[in-house]
Amino acid sequence: MKTETWYTMIYTAVWPFMNLIHPVKAIGRENIPEGGCMICGNHTSAADPLMLVYAVTREKCQVRPMAKVELTRLPVVGFLLRKAGVFGVDRGSADVGAIRTAMKYLRGGEKVLVYPEGHRVRKSRGDVRDPKAGAAMLAVRCGVPILPVYIPEKKNLFRPTPVVFGEPYFPKTETRKGTPEEYEAITADLMNRIDALEEKIG
Repeated sequence: MKTETWYTMIYTAVWPFMNLIHPVKAIGRENIPEGGCMICGNHTSAADPLMLVYAVTREKCQVRPMAKVELTRLPVVGFLLRKAGVFGVDRGSADVGAIRTAMKYLRGGEKVLVYPEGHRVRKSRGDVRDPKAGAAMLAVRCGVPILPVYIPEKKNLFRPTPVVFGEPYFPKTETRKGTPEEYEAITADLMNRIDALEEKIG
């Protein structure tokens, strides 16, 4: 079966659970652009990717999440994730394979979900942010916009949790391919844009 078919099947099977346990309230869904796009958000819980996917809705588009490679190697779960279009990245090294896969999807007009922080960061427990510049590099190299997304740390079980989509934008660089310093500046600006979306929650 095609990835799109697996994605639809798994999306439909998990929807009742998400709708009951972790319902979402999408804010700014109209900001999701057509074509290739880097979706970047804050990451505070394991539920974030699922909540984002359901806030986007299957009808709008398929999301290609980048996840730590360990998840894609789990028995059964890893198989289903891979079939649904999730691809793994080895966070302990410069994973050229994951970068090439992300570029292929972006240049093919798809939406790639990346968390710049790389792992769950919770302000409530004093976690320190150390966002990586990979998302900025991918957006610049592929010529696609970045879509910032914010999900609050506190999730509302059995009540809708807001998922806020900001305005997409194209990161700017002085050079065609960008420099490490420019990628770091873009990443810092991105995290500020993500944080600012908290104000959109009424």
